Amino acid sequence: MGFVRAYNNKKSTRYQALYIDHRGKQRSAGTFSTYKEAQRSWQAAEVKVREGIPWDHARRRQKFRDYVEDTWLPNHRMEPSTRQDYVSAINKHIMPYFDDMRMNEIFPEHIQQWITHLRAKGVTPRRIQYCKVSVLNAIFTTALRDHVVVIHPSRGIETDPVPEKIRKIITVDQFDAIYQRLPDSDAQLLIETDIESGLRWGELTELRVKDLDFTTGILTISRAVVELTRKNHPEGKRFLVKEYPKNRKHRRFKLSDQIVAKLKAHVEAHGLKLDDLFFSRRDAPAKPHLEVAAPETAEFEAPNGRTYTHGTITAYSLGKCKCDHCRAAYATYRAKRRASGKDSPRRPRAVDTDPHIPANWFRKYRWYPARDAAGLDWSPRIHDLRHAHASWLLAGGADIQVVKERLGHLKLSTTEKYLHSLPTADETALAALDKIRSAAAQPPAEIQGDELKAAEEEVARLRAVIADMTIAQHTKGTKHLRPA
Repeated sequence: MGFVRAYNNKKSTRYQALYIDHRGKQRSAGTFSTYKEAQRSWQAAEVKVREGIPWDHARRRQKFRDYVEDTWLPNHRMEPSTRQDYVSAINKHIMPYFDDMRMNEIFPEHIQQWITHLRAKGVTPRRIQYCKVSVLNAIFTTALRDHVVVIHPSRGIETDPVPEKIRKIITVDQFDAIYQRLPDSDAQLLIETDIESGLRWGELTELRVKDLDFTTGILTISRAVVELTRKNHPEGKRFLVKEYPKNRKHRRFKLSDQIVAKLKAHVEAHGLKLDDLFFSRRDAPAKPHLEVAAPETAEFEAPNGRTYTHGTITAYSLGKCKCDHCRAAYATYRAKRRASGKDSPRRPRAVDTDPHIPANWFRKYRWYPARDAAGLDWSPRIHDLRHAHASWLLAGGADIQVVKERLGHLKLSTTEKYLHSLPTADETALAALDKIRSAAAQPPAEIQGDELKAAEEEVARLRAVIADMTIAQHTKGTKHLRPA
């Protein structure tokens, strides 16, 4: 049974509404200036308790930061990589605006103002859409379910439209051009396996010898690896192996005989065991040396209006130039100072013994140099090899349901996006259009030779018959008109 407690101050009297929650604990339903308001408040609270609705006046008045950091993030179920992206978006774009606002004081107008605020800061529409649709909606959906808020403030709020980009597919010639310029056979085999299987990067780099049946050529995809920052990893590491691929669906499909033969030779050459990774960073140094082209001009004008020379300390520190030459000059300068004892020594870096290939390392030291050397008119990503795999299969006549199962898509509509994505996809349509237009533009074929002569004779014969019939009818009619 609830009740009202009065507090006598020097200036006025305040009334606190108290009620008993479903656990039998005494809680406050608020403090009011009149006895009647307090009486109505604890009665309304007890009604909600009897209806089984968790209601706590203090929970609704908690700050956004406290709810997100203490309640939502620790208990919300999501993939580790998704959690890492959510935390980044929350800390950079969401928390600075809603930090000290109370949960029951956030309304749709505040969401609209937040979107305008991000737009003014230069945040892209795609990023705003991600923060609002994926992150903020998830926070307030959970808060509404748990009766922390009474309305969903971000539901129905529109963001700027984000047009869907046209998917560009690597052609066979473009792939060969990149493939030939990769630095070693191991990188070539990794890329060729990617285009032959259509695997995601996390599935490809977690591929182990035991996953491929060399007799039948059947490949089983049952795991994936994700790369995280150390603070977001449960054990403070960089790589986390998940015992399921994306969409939590294992899949099996067959590889071509030639790629199976190459993978088998790769296993024998490196002496790999069943539990070993097909592709690892055991074969390459952590930071390969890359030739850096000299800058076009020795001097440059910095944003502060002054002129600096590339490859100097002042260019890096005062001119804010971060080119390779300025970075190298600054690194050499700091190394000399540490060696002479003028600066505190750098903390020793932790050596990561995990054999998985970092995606950024492979892009920077393998894929990008080969792609640039190929001289393409666009910049394909490694993930575009997965798109190319699907498009090549569909263009070659493969069944769309088979392609869906190979890629691990949940919906057929996702696979349909790869239909007619190659540059040659519209050639049949253009050929059909040209055929119709050409047929309409050409005059009727003329009849020549014997066919023309026979047609003229037939016309002459019919004309003669018609003339004789006309004369005969005229003569017969004249006889009837003569006098007896």
